Amino acid sequence: MPLAAVNGVKISYQDTGSGQPVVLVMGTAASGRVWQLHQVPALVDAGYRVITFDNRGFSGGETEFTIDDLVVDTAQLIEHLDLGPCRLVGTSMGAQVVTELALARPELVTQAVMMATRGRPDVLRQEMGAAERELRDSDVRLPARYEAVTRAVQNLSPRTLNDDAAMRDWLDLFTMSPTIWTPGLRAQLRLDITGNRLPAYHAINVPCLVIGFADDLRLPAYLAREVAAAIPSARYLELADCGHYGYLERPDAVNAALITFFAGRHT
Repeated sequence: MPLAAVNGVKISYQDTGSGQPVVLVMGTAASGRVWQLHQVPALVDAGYRVITFDNRGFSGGETEFTIDDLVVDTAQLIEHLDLGPCRLVGTSMGAQVVTELALARPELVTQAVMMATRGRPDVLRQEMGAAERELRDSDVRLPARYEAVTRAVQNLSPRTLNDDAAMRDWLDLFTMSPTIWTPGLRAQLRLDITGNRLPAYHAINVPCLVIGFADDLRLPAYLAREVAAAIPSARYLELADCGHYGYLERPDAVNAALITFFAGRHT
């Protein structure tokens, strides 16, 4: 994949298709290649040019950075590729990047989609984040099977968890492709939202779609609903039978929502 020198780092990206550009921003500890499974093919088929990339920390040695650095990275990638203004989609940490970019650099954004997001911390999610950071910064090594099961429970919906055939596939995937917690990925974990950003989001005026996943344990749908309520230009969509990986569990529904929104139709 090509590299772009932005904001003092080199970002690995992939540029697929033609037409109006859409930039997809991934969440914590995941490669931009994850979007290639479902979202990139659907958007390319719909006539869009799709740019995916690895967030700072995924493949590099950077261990000290903030969410603002990721916002600048994304903005400068858009400028480097001469994409702006363009559409953006983010999930989880990537959704926070997209929201902050829409606030800080609205001239680069035509439409924004935020999935599995939040504008403030709540008690359980704060403790989940702190516990995850404590574990990954320790010398504890969990068995691969335990990691796979925990990842499934935290990120998938009960509908998937109770489907034996589906779970065999998911657990095989998680076991064979474990997350390697490099210093860069542990640095991404430290980007957990710390303050209430909802009042600031009142100033966002680009058209936004906020998608909540009804069975999301990591970032419950009510937190995404708060973000939509805070942004005057936002509409909210909640998808059933989706956990935190809703874009992988129900890709057809997610892709339809993106394409409908981008076309200016109601979801």
